[in-house]
Formats: sequence, structure tokens, C-alpha cells
Amino acid sequence: MTTVATPRTASPTGTPDRPRTALDWRIRFGVLSLIWGFSFLLIKVGTDGYAPFQVTFGRLLFGTAVLVAAMAVKRERLPRGARTWGHLAVAALLLNALPFSLFAYSELTIPSTLAGICNATSPLWGMALSLVALSEDRPTRRRVAGLGIGFLGVLTVLGVWQGFHGLDATGTAMALLASLSYPVGWIYVRRTLAGTGASHLSMTGAQLLLATVQLAVVTPLFTALPSRFPVVPLLAIVALGALGTGLAIFLQYGIVAEVGPTTAQMVTYFIPVIATAAGVAILGESLAWSTPVGAVIVLAGAALTQAKPRR
Repeated sequence: MTTVATPRTASPTGTPDRPRTALDWRIRFGVLSLIWGFSFLLIKVGTDGYAPFQVTFGRLLFGTAVLVAAMAVKRERLPRGARTWGHLAVAALLLNALPFSLFAYSELTIPSTLAGICNATSPLWGMALSLVALSEDRPTRRRVAGLGIGFLGVLTVLGVWQGFHGLDATGTAMALLASLSYPVGWIYVRRTLAGTGASHLSMTGAQLLLATVQLAVVTPLFTALPSRFPVVPLLAIVALGALGTGLAIFLQYGIVAEVGPTTAQMVTYFIPVIATAAGVAILGESLAWSTPVGAVIVLAGAALTQAKPRR
């Protein structure tokens, strides 16, 4: 869930933070991979008891609470300026409110394993969009080949030779649209919010706060207040927000600040592996041979799209 794909919940780029921590970044990287990998399982469990918009609202609410607490500890202030907040509202929609809601709705009809693999297509969408929208991203043969290989992997996962038999088209389309929303949001962020001078934590906290407000407005319009509150799905939503959104974003930007975005983005390639293992082992979801094979092809293509030109 990063911009390389990013359930990606990423925030605009501000002044780089340089936190010092006693915990090695490799350990934090592993924890981040596990948290985001299990997020798709938590979404599935959450939607067993609550409506998708309610799951998303709870996720954003608890995630925002974690970041607000972190801001209070670090004595960070929210960014200022109406223009900045206006752009952050759009970023919150594209990077949080919309993709989180789409993934929640998609998992009503598709397994969490498939949702996790669809999330891994974000680098492919990002590559395709950057060729059009970002003039500084020049295509290379390797990256274009990666784009083609990646989408071949998507077709393999979907079982195109079987005519998508047994696959819910609407749910799958929602998951793919969610993964597309991340790079669209990041292109918008790069064009409007780069170099604001605010810290990563401040910008991310404001972004999640705005996304929470957006869902607070939308959720009552499309869902009724639950007549009961099942405990296990509720705990899944709390974990999804506090860990899968708040803590995960906090960990991600600490890793970016310490080892750089290229290394940090490698977490994208572990997410579908963990999501698939969790879905099969814990939820008992079925797994056809085409799913893991297609996922490997998708990840290989995504890796090629991130390859930097040789100097």
C-alpha cells in the first residue's frame, strides 16, 4: 500500500525527517511488510460484521488517532495555508478515502489474496501514468518491458484463458481501481505539494484527518448505524487503523528518511506474498495455480518498471 503501490497510504513529500532509533531499519521493514500484508485479511474480517464504508471510516479514525498522538509527542504542528489544505483534501481522497473504500467493497466478493495481488499492480499503473503525466520520467526499454510483463501477470492471475470463470468482475475491478488511485494521487502530490516545507508527519497527519472527515460525511449517507457491534470484526478494524494505517505510515517514513525511498519501496513486493499466505492459512481461501504464478510475474514486471536508467 505504497505509491509504488501503496495500499499504499502515503503522504506528500515535505522536509525530510531524520529520526534516530535504536531499532534496526531491517526489523522495522519486516514489521511494516507484515502489517501491510495482513491488512487485507483484516479488511476481510472487518467487512464480515460492518459495511465497507464503516470499515474504512474506522480504519481512518484509528489511524489518524495514532498519528495525532505521534505529532503531540514530537510537538509537530499541522500545516498552514488554505492552498495546502485544499491540495491535501484531494490527496486524502485519492490516496486514502477512495482506495481504502474500494478495497473494502471489493473484498465483499473477492478473496483477500486476490485483493493483495491487485494492490501490487500500483507500480504498473504508476509507470503507465508517469509516461504521460511526468515529463521527467523518460521511458526505457527495460521499464516498458516491465509494464508489459506486469500486465501479462495480471491476466494470468485473472485466468484470462478461462474467460475469467469463477471470478467476480466487479470486485476485481474495484481492487484494480484502488491500486490505480495510488499513483494518480502521487502524481497529483508531486505536482502540487512537493517542497511545502512541512514535515512528513505533519502532512500525513493532516491528510489522514481530512480523509477521516470525508468518510464521516459519506458513511451516514450510504450506511445505517449497526444494530449490533460484533467484537472480532471491530477488533480487526481497530488493528487495521492503528497498525495498518497509523503505525505503518509512521514506520514507512522513518525507513524512507533512514535508507531512502528506493529501498523503502521494496516493501511492495512482500505485501502480496504475506497477504496470500495469510488468506490461505488463516481464512482458508482457495488458491489456484495461476494466482501465485501470476503474482510472481506481476512483481517481476513491477520491479522492472522501477529500474533506473544506467548512467
